[in-house]
Amino acid sequence: MHLKAPEHQVAGHIAKDGKPGPLVDDKGRFFKPLQGDSRGEIEVMFYESFSSNTQVPDNIRRYFPEYHGTQAVDGSDGAAMIVLENLLSKYSKPSVMDVKMGSRTWYPEASEEYIQKCLRKDKGTTTVSSGFRISGFEVYDHKELSFWKPNRKLLNGIKVDGVRLALRKFVSSNTLSNTSSKPDSAFVSSVYGGSKGILTQLLELKTWFENQTFYHFNSCSILMVYENDSILKGDVDDVQAQVKLVDFAHVHDGNGVIDHNFLGGLCSLINFIRDIVQNPDESSAEN
Repeated sequence: MHLKAPEHQVAGHIAKDGKPGPLVDDKGRFFKPLQGDSRGEIEVMFYESFSSNTQVPDNIRRYFPEYHGTQAVDGSDGAAMIVLENLLSKYSKPSVMDVKMGSRTWYPEASEEYIQKCLRKDKGTTTVSSGFRISGFEVYDHKELSFWKPNRKLLNGIKVDGVRLALRKFVSSNTLSNTSSKPDSAFVSSVYGGSKGILTQLLELKTWFENQTFYHFNSCSILMVYENDSILKGDVDDVQAQVKLVDFAHVHDGNGVIDHNFLGGLCSLINFIRDIVQNPDESSAEN
């Protein structure tokens, strides 16, 4: 089995200080290191529960990675890894954005030290003000014919206007590394809009979250992806826009209560994207 580091990771843990990072194989699988504390156990328990929960409708199940159990992997000190669907394996030139959801990223049962750590970060980003924060993104620059991603530390410091700008950059074709150029939002209609676009998918998720009380998705992320190779070939109607939920190490039982933290962030993200779809020309959105 040939394993390598993923090419387009924009957020989450990476290999560091002797600790293994995520890996991918050539069969469309993603190997995520299990965190040594209770978080690893919680994530496995969620996938086991979710995969066997017959009350989750198929149209919602498609927004979650396929689960393939756990496996010890050579070259990672024999540590167990959770084996998932590689969400990017079918993409040639993907643009990817990771959005951490909720106006708080801690969970009620967490230690006071952990809560304070999360609060400091949440207050320093748009988590509290907007109900989500952009953890990272990578886009394909159609003029430079290369990938570009912003500095993650700078990204964490952006405010509401910066979120709006980043969501426009994500669907633009012009030189994104040139901060003086305004994003042209060239792919708004094909990526965000339409019956198969990201906005439609988010609205479908919203309908489910307005009713589901099985899980509370603390510190979970929404991954948004689309294919640039289709655009380069002139087929802007086949960008394979996709929404997936990822990162479930802090999921807790919903106990019959709606997950208002996630739902509030989802509604906020929908409003941001809907505004861009309705006002693809940035100047009109600012008036």
